[in-house]
Amino acid sequence: MLSVAALAVLVAACGSLRASGAADEFADEFADRAREVAGHWRSSAERGPWVEGFVPLRNLTLEPGQGRVPRWAGRSLINSAWKLETGLPADAPAPAELRWADGSTLSVPVLPATAAYAGLSRPKSFADEECPPAKGCRPLRVIAVARGEATIPSSRGDVRVPTWDFTVEGVPGPFRRVAVDPAAMGGPPRRLAGGIQEVSTYELRAPAELRLSYLHGTCDTTYGSRVHETPEAVVVDVDVREDDVELCNAMGKTGRIDVTLREPLGRRVVLDSGSGVPLLPESDVRLSEYQNYDPRRS
Repeated sequence: MLSVAALAVLVAACGSLRASGAADEFADEFADRAREVAGHWRSSAERGPWVEGFVPLRNLTLEPGQGRVPRWAGRSLINSAWKLETGLPADAPAPAELRWADGSTLSVPVLPATAAYAGLSRPKSFADEECPPAKGCRPLRVIAVARGEATIPSSRGDVRVPTWDFTVEGVPGPFRRVAVDPAAMGGPPRRLAGGIQEVSTYELRAPAELRLSYLHGTCDTTYGSRVHETPEAVVVDVDVREDDVELCNAMGKTGRIDVTLREPLGRRVVLDSGSGVPLLPESDVRLSEYQNYDPRRS
């Protein structure tokens, strides 16, 4: 289990590693935890949308590319200083078909431009004040709207989604709002109570071989990896224990270790045993950090 509650610095490193065949005094504890995690996932209402639906993993408002938003516009964004100066289509377009890299598809309802603009211009809870001109804030004047598309990350990988693109006077490039109806989206799975995410991502090295990336402290020793398999999920864990030292700098590392499955991974979901959350392959998304964040409400 993770021995450092908060890892301030992450550095790619292998760390200290003991053979996975070493005696595992915590094997029974892991087996009990893995069965709990797998059972929770099997019965969870979050499972269906995660594997078969659309769960976005970023904000639904896509701002123009880095360096393309003037400084004044950034301050206006913080204050949600939107001003609509064009008409918006009120009718909902036909449903859109989302398509993932594995060939799977999903038909989703599309919002009208009026609803998309309402989401785009929704006041932020952390707005400073009423857009003070003295501090460089001025209205974001929306002068045109058009249909568009964008690629965003989701639980099933990157996917092209329909957008409504709003042109703001004085800003190069549109502000895009994902046009999929949030009612058709799923939310990010929450970690189990008290859980801490240790394994952050994985790489599929072969059909039945995973390379896990995990967090540990500089004064820890890695004794091996553990795995529990069910028809729906693969629960993984890394046996990390704190060394018996008097002084430690308490820095953090990212380690990597391989684990071999009994059967090919296939479409099964990989779960972190510490937190119970699903892992995304070769991704920097850590769902344990989504406890107070839901992209559907962004």
